[in-house]
Amino acid sequence: MQILTVENERQSLNNVKVGEDVKIFKFVNAYGCEIGDGSKIGSFVEIQKGVTIGKHCKISSHTFVCEGVTIQDGVFVGHNVSFINDMFPRAVNEDGSLQTEADWQMVNTVVEERASIGTGATILGGVRIGKNAIVGAGSVVTKDVPANAIVAGNPAKIIRYI
Repeated sequence: MQILTVENERQSLNNVKVGEDVKIFKFVNAYGCEIGDGSKIGSFVEIQKGVTIGKHCKISSHTFVCEGVTIQDGVFVGHNVSFINDMFPRAVNEDGSLQTEADWQMVNTVVEERASIGTGATILGGVRIGKNAIVGAGSVVTKDVPANAIVAGNPAKIIRYI
């Protein structure tokens, strides 16, 4: 794996570990993360520090992958998907001061091998999306999704199994 550092008005990639044959399109903001071999990252994606994206993944445009997310091998993430890592977000503390990293607790999320997340889905923090699972477009995932399950809706519910 190589460490990639590129900064200009079109691309911000700081201290990103990038595998072989990775394609990263313009206007991506990624820092302190790891992207596995053969993965493809679409335009206008943000990948925050500590994120791991496995091999042969596709992360479509306009997606936000926050700190605390692990995406295993062969995962598809549709356009405009948002991951959440703070269950109780606030801008300020009780005294009115702006919150910092010390003022909230990050929760981790795992997307297991070959799962697929549809366009516009929102994935709340602390969930696990199982191997080969499919999350329907526009769904809000509030709890774990079992392996091979197809879920959809708000909140996402199991429709059937593959």
